[in-house]
Amino acid sequence: MNYTGSILEKPAVQINTAFAAIKAIKGKLSFWQILNMNVGFFGLQYSFGLQQANMSPIYSYLGAHESNLSYLWLAGPLTGLIVQPIVGAFSDKTTSKFGRRTPYFLIGALICSISLFIMPHSSSVWMAASTLWILDAANNITLEPYRAFVSDKLDEEQHSLGFFMQSAFTGLGQTLSYLTPTLLIFFGISKLAVNENNIPLTTIMAFTIGSVLSTGAILYTLITTKEIPLTADEVHQIRSSPKGFWVRVKEIGKAIAEMPIVMKQMIPMMFFSWYAMFIYWIYIAKCLSLSVFHSSATHPTGFRDADLLSGQLGAFYNFIAFVAAFGLAWIARKAGNKLTHSLCLCCAGIGLLALPYIHNSYWVFLPMVGMGLSWSSMMGNPYIILAGNIPVQKTGIYMGIFNMFIVVPMLLQNITMPLYYESWLGNNPENAIMLAGILLLLAAASVHFIKLKPTMK
Repeated sequence: MNYTGSILEKPAVQINTAFAAIKAIKGKLSFWQILNMNVGFFGLQYSFGLQQANMSPIYSYLGAHESNLSYLWLAGPLTGLIVQPIVGAFSDKTTSKFGRRTPYFLIGALICSISLFIMPHSSSVWMAASTLWILDAANNITLEPYRAFVSDKLDEEQHSLGFFMQSAFTGLGQTLSYLTPTLLIFFGISKLAVNENNIPLTTIMAFTIGSVLSTGAILYTLITTKEIPLTADEVHQIRSSPKGFWVRVKEIGKAIAEMPIVMKQMIPMMFFSWYAMFIYWIYIAKCLSLSVFHSSATHPTGFRDADLLSGQLGAFYNFIAFVAAFGLAWIARKAGNKLTHSLCLCCAGIGLLALPYIHNSYWVFLPMVGMGLSWSSMMGNPYIILAGNIPVQKTGIYMGIFNMFIVVPMLLQNITMPLYYESWLGNNPENAIMLAGILLLLAAASVHFIKLKPTMK
């Protein structure tokens, strides 16, 4: 593939010289410096965890029909599909006094905080869905510039630690977000206390906490970690390049046309993985309501207990992801990112196939070990593979395009699931969870079709 203006056009000696220059500018960062730059991911993922754990229950409490839940989750895929590549392209060309990526972090975090505060006070399904659109847009404004920021700051040898640190904070943030309602009940809040719209008080309090953490964690990273300043030549090139929204859109189209072959080979793996994860997030509470509590109605006992248990399971697998992140980084260095990722996906797939057959509220935690390993790997290994196989000066735009590999499967899941949920899956959320397990096994098989380029020395 030819990349106009890329160091990949140059002879091998020049390529090595260019990479050596990049490493010299970046230098090695300490463990604590890498930790500080990723603290913001904690707040961002606390927000995502609140969505994953609570949106289907919120919709159900407000009266949404089970077969239509996927349609109500369209906000995430659509906003990600539109916002992230555009924001990534603009962040590559930003030269503000506040930095290249920083403005996007801050704006996104502030909008996210406001949306989190409003969400649990929704009075109708459509108010909740509309707020989710805004919340997801805000998260997407923040997410890919953040990943590009980490890639900007670290040389290739430290990509593994940097992205697995993000994986660790993903696990920690989502662990606490899933667990917050249970902790609030432990400290004396009634699990049956609701507002006038039937939204549990614990859910309202969890979203309020998330509103504070979302902005607070991002601010901590911005205070402790500064971007690498652009050189005078880089600033001149950016400012002298064509400007405007449609110019950026054309850049996205060109980047897609010139996409590195490794990115193309990652599409099946990403498709199966993220179609499966969206099925899990939408239907896990409904599945547990049937398999563990033998109740399909949204009454205060069966479904509320399933809602709380699904949050506890989410907290558990995210805690496993947090604990496993650094171990997986070591294993990936020894066994390779591909093999490590494939094995983790297999563990999750087998776990979800078994989950509907487990009727004890304690034993359902066992399959979540595999989910935790897979989730940690999904937040680390694909981005390590990506960062080592894209042109360095187009990190933002390719990180944004890579997010399309996440949101397109989610979008297709939203559109297609209601078409076969009743006819093929028998209107049964247990069958939906088993389908997610099969798809994760297919994702594991797809990893082996990815052919990595030789590592630069």
